[in-house]
Amino acid sequence: MSSSAKTVLEVKDLKISFRLPTGDVHAIRGLDLTLEENEVLALVGESGSGKSVGVKSFMGILPDNAVIESGEVLFHDGDEVIDLLKLKDQVRRRTVNGIKIAMVFQDPMTSLNPTMSIGAQLITALRSHSRMPKKAAYARGVELLREVGITDPERTMGQYPHQLSGGMRQRVVIAIALSQDPKLLICDEPTTALDVTIQERILDLLQSIQRARGLSIIFITHNLGVVSKIADKVAVMYAGKVIEKGTVFDIFYDPRHPYTWGLLSAVPDLSDGKEELYSIPGTPPDLSKEIVGDAFAPRNPYALEVDFKAEPPLFKLSNTHYAATWLADPRAPKTEMPPELAERIRKMKQEAKEYAES
Repeated sequence: MSSSAKTVLEVKDLKISFRLPTGDVHAIRGLDLTLEENEVLALVGESGSGKSVGVKSFMGILPDNAVIESGEVLFHDGDEVIDLLKLKDQVRRRTVNGIKIAMVFQDPMTSLNPTMSIGAQLITALRSHSRMPKKAAYARGVELLREVGITDPERTMGQYPHQLSGGMRQRVVIAIALSQDPKLLICDEPTTALDVTIQERILDLLQSIQRARGLSIIFITHNLGVVSKIADKVAVMYAGKVIEKGTVFDIFYDPRHPYTWGLLSAVPDLSDGKEELYSIPGTPPDLSKEIVGDAFAPRNPYALEVDFKAEPPLFKLSNTHYAATWLADPRAPKTEMPPELAERIRKMKQEAKEYAES
């Protein structure tokens, strides 16, 4: 992205806890993010790292036992800046959700009404914030289905969700999400439930729509293969915080945090001949207990003594690349990434070079 790109979303020191009978779970412990216009930001990390919880707070769809303890979520809409966390639910539903910001979930059947035809659901979405005539809404619904790659949109308008394949249903959900021409699209693992071939087609679709409409997208996933295909920037989350962020090239070609090293090492590589996949040792921390030092320290084979005493700041590695690890401190001993990962990155760079030259 160019330095002149305009900011769409700023998340500042967001902290969210869940109230449970056994005590509070601190799911988000200080989330900071920035999203620019016409940019795809991927949020990656293990289950429980806080990816979905954070973005659901933008939409006001957290469960009743969630408490937003602090922070700001600033949405830039032209000259207006809206703090999404301060909006009342009724105002949010009327002015933001589905209009300025739309969301696509993992399972399309949780978003579609099984008792209504696809056409009825699209028409309802189109008329929910305007007095568009039903005939015009029907025609617009057909256009939206065609835009998301459905080849016989008129027939699909009369069908019901159970009559469509998983990939078709997800295309319909994307069409509904786009119906009010939002500025920001949040995709929460939208391809996880699909087979690999359909997953690829949905990713291609999202890319083409994003470019055609100039959308900003937050894409939540644990699949780094998806990230490499769709993202401009990446934020790696662990224990409710961003522990490394940068461009997709920063994260894939020059990762600096040992957790990111582990994530990349765990991606299957058919060329290395190994039958067993790498897995990061240990388990994520219990977020109901106080975390002292670096949350990843107990699982980190490269941990320093200071990791168990003090939480690292986000060290600036370049104008685009930051990592919250004491290994990035100039005073820290020089530590190289695992040789197997270094070799994998070397091969990726070589393949990218050969592809560019072909």
